[in-house]
Amino acid sequence: MRAVITVIGKDMVGILAQVSAICAKNGVNVVEVTQSILQDLFAMIMMVDISKCAIPFQSLVDELTQVGENMGLTIHVMHEDIFNSMHRI
Repeated sequence: MRAVITVIGKDMVGILAQVSAICAKNGVNVVEVTQSILQDLFAMIMMVDISKCAIPFQSLVDELTQVGENMGLTIHVMHEDIFNSMHRI
C-alpha cells in the first residue's frame, strides 16, 4: 500500500528532514520525492510505502499534520486508494 504526501509552505531548512524522519520512525519507506522551490515557497510530493507502517494510517496523518502546523506548512497525506478513486475515469 502506498500514500502520497504533499508539503507546501515557506521555504526553510529542515522540511525534508522533518517529514522523512517521521516516515522513518514509523516504518514508512519513501519511494519517490520531487520538490521545488518557487521564489520563497517550498513544494514537495512524496510517494511512500505504508505497508509496514508501525502505527495506524490516521495516526501517521495526525503526526504529519501536527509537524506541518508547528512549522507553518500545509502537509496533506492521501492513501493511494483515495488518490486512485479520485483520478479514475
